[in-house]
Amino acid sequence: MVSPSVKDVAALARVSIGTVSNVLNRPEIVSPDTVERVTLAMEKLSYVRNEAARQLRVGHSNALGLITLSGSNPFFTELTTAAEDSAASAGYSVIAGNSNEKKDRESGYLNLFEELRVRGVLISPVGNVVPRLRRMRQRGIPAVLVDRVSNDLSFSSVSVDDVAGGALAVTHLIESGRRRIAVVGGPTEIRQVSDRLQGARQAAAAHPGVTLEVIVVNGLTVQEGRRAGEAIVERAPSARPDGIFAANDLLAIGLLQALNMQGEIAIPDEIALVGYDDILFASASVVPLTSIRQPSRLIGETAVQILLEEAEDPDLEPRQILYQPELVVRASSASAPPA
Repeated sequence: MVSPSVKDVAALARVSIGTVSNVLNRPEIVSPDTVERVTLAMEKLSYVRNEAARQLRVGHSNALGLITLSGSNPFFTELTTAAEDSAASAGYSVIAGNSNEKKDRESGYLNLFEELRVRGVLISPVGNVVPRLRRMRQRGIPAVLVDRVSNDLSFSSVSVDDVAGGALAVTHLIESGRRRIAVVGGPTEIRQVSDRLQGARQAAAAHPGVTLEVIVVNGLTVQEGRRAGEAIVERAPSARPDGIFAANDLLAIGLLQALNMQGEIAIPDEIALVGYDDILFASASVVPLTSIRQPSRLIGETAVQILLEEAEDPDLEPRQILYQPELVVRASSASAPPA
């Protein structure tokens, strides 16, 4: 069976082929009555647009590529939803991929987006992808970094000041009376983790008598948090930290499960706990979790806006949008430690 063509649609709608093309590509210049007539003809014929042919003609698709670090982290889920909503309002769709903190998967998605000729790429990278993004930009595919800043500022970015966030978390623990503080996070080559650790170290160094232990884990997951917590439970009480800053809320929830539910360590009386991201589960956990809040929806919306502006005007200067984090105090750190 031969698929219906633009010519068939034009004949049924009693318009020119050029009018059908305008309805498909520039509907704003066609009268609403004509758009409706052409749309009805397409539906009646079950016409499917030849997207590959359109891409060859205009040089790009009506899709944006998005690569996040984790598909299981609600922070990235909310960011992706906001990006999809913002893109849809501008007439674009979003093809989302999860690198799972793996460089080879990240590279695979970038290859796919190049093959699909996406209009642009939003990426929260695992490693240094700037050279690859620079080559893609030369081929007409701009990119905006999400939740990350490029070292040479050659690409626009929308992120949160993670150094300030790490300092905010540890300062809060210190001000609540904690002196033996552990930071749980990893892999440390992830920029967000290293920045949060840097801020934690700065805060600890500014307060005499405070020690800072770094516990490196293999991923930002509940399971890794639980493993770190189980190792802390095995220590003698005097060797345990009295305050923990987890590099994200998923780690913090895993720690909470191991410390409080399995190890019967009182939170926050024995160990105070602070997470990062302020995901929905933070306030709903068994012990409501103190966390550093990031404006995930605002990050996604702003990143799409900048990307589309740069797609229309490649000569725009890169912009770095840096939002400030916010401390949200809940029961996991609210009370003071015992004297």
